[in-house]
Amino acid sequence: MDATPPAGPFAGTDEVDRIVTAWRRERPDLDVEPLTVFSRVSRLARHLDRARRGAFARHALETWEFDVLSALRRSGEPYRLSPGVLVAQTLVTSGTMTNRIDRLEQRGLVERHRSPDDRRGVLVQLTGAGRQRVDAAMSDLLDVEAHVLDALPPAVRPQLADLLRTVGAQFDE
Repeated sequence: MDATPPAGPFAGTDEVDRIVTAWRRERPDLDVEPLTVFSRVSRLARHLDRARRGAFARHALETWEFDVLSALRRSGEPYRLSPGVLVAQTLVTSGTMTNRIDRLEQRGLVERHRSPDDRRGVLVQLTGAGRQRVDAAMSDLLDVEAHVLDALPPAVRPQLADLLRTVGAQFDE
């Protein structure tokens, strides 16, 4: 097997190339090709996580707080969702969501209201302060992520998005 990184418009050697080369040398019996993709995805995810946490921290938000607030903001006026919908959108347990809503409510970023359709039901609504906070954090996040994408020509970005959608679709079922 050839250990040389492929040539192309983005040719160059990175840490993953060095890792793959070492594994090919040490274990020539293994097909390490998945590492060429997923080690890069994993490393990129770690870098993006740091960049995202920084963007949120500049607005006094934790990542989980942004997740809940942005789900409410995306829902449109009146920026209100049930805890069950928030659980589904943020992929946490109902107990975790209850704790998160409590904490966001204490900070004045959301408030609970009785559901007009179900006396036992509760709706979580974004406050004005919550909306301002999530809007500012979202603007900052998009600036950070656009900067990361500067490494790619604009013409190939939709292709990358399509490829990632295809690979990730198996987890969305």
